[in-house]
Amino acid sequence: MKTRFKTIAAGLLLTLGIAGIASCSTTASAGNDGATATTTGAGSADTKVVYRTLDEIKASGTVNIGVFSDKNPFGYVDENGEYQGYDVYFAERIGKDLGVNINYVSTEAASRVEYLETGKVDIVLANFTVTEERAQKVDFALPYMNVALGVVSPDSRVITSLDDIGENDQVIVISGTTAETYLAANNPDIKLQKYDTYANAKNAFENGSGVAWANDNTEVIAFSLQNPGYTVGIPELGSQDTIAPAVSKGNETLLNWLNDEIKALGTENFFHADYEATLVDTYGLDYENSLVVEGGVVKQN
Repeated sequence: MKTRFKTIAAGLLLTLGIAGIASCSTTASAGNDGATATTTGAGSADTKVVYRTLDEIKASGTVNIGVFSDKNPFGYVDENGEYQGYDVYFAERIGKDLGVNINYVSTEAASRVEYLETGKVDIVLANFTVTEERAQKVDFALPYMNVALGVVSPDSRVITSLDDIGENDQVIVISGTTAETYLAANNPDIKLQKYDTYANAKNAFENGSGVAWANDNTEVIAFSLQNPGYTVGIPELGSQDTIAPAVSKGNETLLNWLNDEIKALGTENFFHADYEATLVDTYGLDYENSLVVEGGVVKQN
């Protein structure tokens, strides 16, 4: 009897195994953030879907948005533990118009792509500069801000050209930013001192580590205005770029909704209002029209 039972059980397992191989797809949970991972096509290349569609986000009642928590005035946590800043102002409107709550996920520059690729967030709004390399991994919506690279240095030794940087000097950058990518590609002889967070880079620079700090010009200008004793000697380095929301690669329903949202917000000058609510104390009104992109339309200078 035992031998017969083992034979029957083995046959059943073999049958189930064959059925499983013949199956076209399997779906598994990818964590507590509501994303799913789906593997499709036996015997063919596997495709993993980690994102939530627009309808899934609405049905869940919550959208997960990645923002910075230490980059005042773009994304930061205030003394009351609340997220604030230019990106957060936009995020709040997204949540309102989607009709869902917002779960803010603090992200670092180097984690932005990863968080979308793994489905940890639905949208990234964290001063995300659009680049061709990043566009191969994530999908960018229409832009809402202009940006270039800039270099800030102490008044005691203002760096006005990359040629001013000696062979033993070090320039501070944040890992995963366009500043790191640009300098590594175009000026490989310049020694880079890399930090994972904005706060650590800022602290190191203030403590005299590095002859200069290269970052988005919006951020180094803000730093120089808020900290006497520093000058942005190079206000624009490289090309003029844009900041845009990003979603997981292939998430067309959410991407299309974001594009329509940005266009609609442009009709009410939403991003100018955002600037005046969150950035004007830092930059004043002189930078408003040059920094703000309204309705996703970049105006040529």
